Amino acid sequence: MNKLVMTGATTMIALAGAAHAQSSVTLYGLIDAGLTYTNNQITGTGSGHSNWQMTSGAVQYSRWGLRGAEDLGAGLSAIFTLENGFNLNNGQLSSSNRIFNRRAYVGLSSRDYGALTLGRQSDSMVDFVAPLSLTGTEFGGTHFAHPLDNDNLNDSFQINNSVKYTSPNFAGFKFGALYGFSNQAGAFTNNRAYSFGMSYVWEALNFGVGYLQLNSSARTPGQLNTNGAVTDTTGASLQGALAPTGVPLGVLASSQKTFGLGVNYTFGPAVAGFVYSHSKLAQFFQTGLSGTFQNFEGNFRYALTPAVELSGAYTYSRAGGNGGGGIPHWNQLSAMADYRFSRRTDVYFQGAWQRVSPSGTSPLGVAWINGVSAPSSTTNQVEATVGLRHRF
Repeated sequence: MNKLVMTGATTMIALAGAAHAQSSVTLYGLIDAGLTYTNNQITGTGSGHSNWQMTSGAVQYSRWGLRGAEDLGAGLSAIFTLENGFNLNNGQLSSSNRIFNRRAYVGLSSRDYGALTLGRQSDSMVDFVAPLSLTGTEFGGTHFAHPLDNDNLNDSFQINNSVKYTSPNFAGFKFGALYGFSNQAGAFTNNRAYSFGMSYVWEALNFGVGYLQLNSSARTPGQLNTNGAVTDTTGASLQGALAPTGVPLGVLASSQKTFGLGVNYTFGPAVAGFVYSHSKLAQFFQTGLSGTFQNFEGNFRYALTPAVELSGAYTYSRAGGNGGGGIPHWNQLSAMADYRFSRRTDVYFQGAWQRVSPSGTSPLGVAWINGVSAPSSTTNQVEATVGLRHRF
């Protein structure tokens, strides 16, 4: 009898332990493929030509990933995410030297105290401001980004070596902060990053604000701390206009300070929003010059039916600084229509028109819609894409 009781007790303890340590791993992903027309792209001779091409990630970058959680009890969980971006056209990784180039982190999440994670992660502009801009959502995406994605609302680069805290939801209020280490001995600030932000949701109103700062001692690619916080390209790589291909704006300046805020208001099947962002670069790329980008975006979404969603945005952006040679400003109109076959599969048609003026002698004096493979040879550029997305 005693042996039976002991066996039963042992079984109950084992079952309790199994229930206590429940864990899960989920495979997920998104595939975005399309056909894109661009009216004017620079060729090797400098003249502009139209381009018909197959594209991957015209709205959202194609990706796959693994996410997991283990229940540690008392509302505490161990969590991880590993996410890879890829080019659907040829199957290549988006980044040649990274398996999980979009996200790679592990941490602890508490129901009462929030989440603390370590690894390669997105900054607070992406977390708190981007969802209020069409470029940061499935309703606009890559081509809707502000010029050169200068505020990173399209999540063009992530932060390496980062420690990140995200609070729980306090009656609609959330906040978070991130710090990315330089990982360089004797040069604590050479290619480091830090960011913080917050959001508040009250009934139909959704508000968010964020800040991102990058610091670097680099002035040329050879001086770049390649083990530091930021080593990606910006969304539309500058390709020699201001900096070499593959090097982000902020890392070739002594600092980049980006601030943004946004608000959305929902009424019935419609959502209207406004986003403002400001990026300041100091002592940029061997020139000692400083410059700024300001972006003003108004956006609108309307659910025509449960299956059909219409969206559009107007963005006015302007550059400033002591570079001379004509200070450019941009006007961009973007629109998209989306039809959902199911919760996971949809087709879309979207397009964007951009005009930059005045050109002066500024290297930014030609149009360049974000995500288009080459800039225009003039001050105007148009792109149109028809595409298919599938989520799993």
